[in-house]
Amino acid sequence: MKQTFDVIVIGAGNAGLAASAIAKKAGLSVAIIEKDGIGGTCPLRGCVPKKVLVAAAEVIDKINHASSHHIHVGKPSIDWPQLIKRKREIISPLSSSFEKSLHHKGIELIRGSAEFVDDHTVVINNSLYEAKKIVIATGSTPHSLPIEGFHHVITSDDILELEELPPSLLFIGAGVVSLEFSHVFARAGVKVTLLEAASRPLPQWEEEIVEKLVLESEKLGITIITSVEIKSIKKNDSGFAVHFLQNRQEKSIRAEFVANGAGRVPNVDKLNLEAAHIEHEGHRIILDEYLRSRSNSDIFVAGDPTSSAQLSPVATYEGKVVGHNLTNDKMISPDYSSIPSCVFTVPALASVGLTETQAREKNLEFISKTNDLTSWLSGRTYAESTAFSKILIEKGTNQILGAHIIGHDGPELINLLALAMKHGVSSTQIKEMVFAYPTFGSDLSYMV
Repeated sequence: MKQTFDVIVIGAGNAGLAASAIAKKAGLSVAIIEKDGIGGTCPLRGCVPKKVLVAAAEVIDKINHASSHHIHVGKPSIDWPQLIKRKREIISPLSSSFEKSLHHKGIELIRGSAEFVDDHTVVINNSLYEAKKIVIATGSTPHSLPIEGFHHVITSDDILELEELPPSLLFIGAGVVSLEFSHVFARAGVKVTLLEAASRPLPQWEEEIVEKLVLESEKLGITIITSVEIKSIKKNDSGFAVHFLQNRQEKSIRAEFVANGAGRVPNVDKLNLEAAHIEHEGHRIILDEYLRSRSNSDIFVAGDPTSSAQLSPVATYEGKVVGHNLTNDKMISPDYSSIPSCVFTVPALASVGLTETQAREKNLEFISKTNDLTSWLSGRTYAESTAFSKILIEKGTNQILGAHIIGHDGPELINLLALAMKHGVSSTQIKEMVFAYPTFGSDLSYMV
């Protein structure tokens, strides 16, 4: 016997929670399916717990720069087991809090893994559930690479649970996760190496900003090796040896742990998409402009299984778009043009909009305004060793096309620049603003 709902949401992460809440508020009967903790990757084993560790690294960095302010302190160190304990204390209540919220809203929670059996039905723990509309919000899983010995690598989940600091740690890939963790572990005294297949880390980010991050990373003792082809990971008495090719030369590096920093792929392999006539290319579901399956218009998708950036706020945003489209005849399309993103290294990177390369590929006419902010009063006040901005401003309209910052409270400033882009606030209007002073925010009127 089938249990029937108006909407079934597969996955109780950011995207699924947002879509289910809107559907329920509209008066629909809603069930949400989750096999793990309620809340998904970001709050439970991703950006939130990672930020607890990053916050500690930021404090270490401030202490290390204390002499610039004529403050004399001893060499700081991290009590790693206690830091992990603090992380757990912050994270542990979240899943139950999300679950209570679902109960309060009247959304039925079904525990288990879902698999399609037809266009409108899924099976969970041998029970059938049917809905008029189904939302796929299953998040993502670490990308597995076809490398000999890859089963030895640990994931970001494992890193967040390390009880003791290893003497050495090697990351496969030099993307966001690898760089963020590397800045934490290097400040904790761990020897960190990153191996990257591309010619530089973060190839989708503004190159000039990334170059400055690489220099700061190297100052910490982080080794970043690019343009490599990893051949194998082999266990030995002291940990693991990673064998790779660079410039046709065979090389190897030893580390106690090898971590997977090769990105994540949508978690759709076990959904049996074919049974619901859902077209897909590998892990990506083929969608229309309204985040619906192109081949089955009763299936909506939000979060990592779409082709958008794998960011927590993007997942929430897409969940809201799907929630709207589930409950309204007039559907809306997502707009990704002004969504900011950050790399929480120390110093942090922040970006929104187009890079200079992307703007040129679109044949846009623009001015690129760059500023070394370390010489500005705000930068000097806080003794910033690296602080730099690049703002792309369209000629004629003075609209901001893209903004890229390292240091200088970039993760906060980028939200203001994203707000300006979203609502068409021009660089001229930003210059006319009266900001609180002295603040990093007040520098915006000069950065643009």
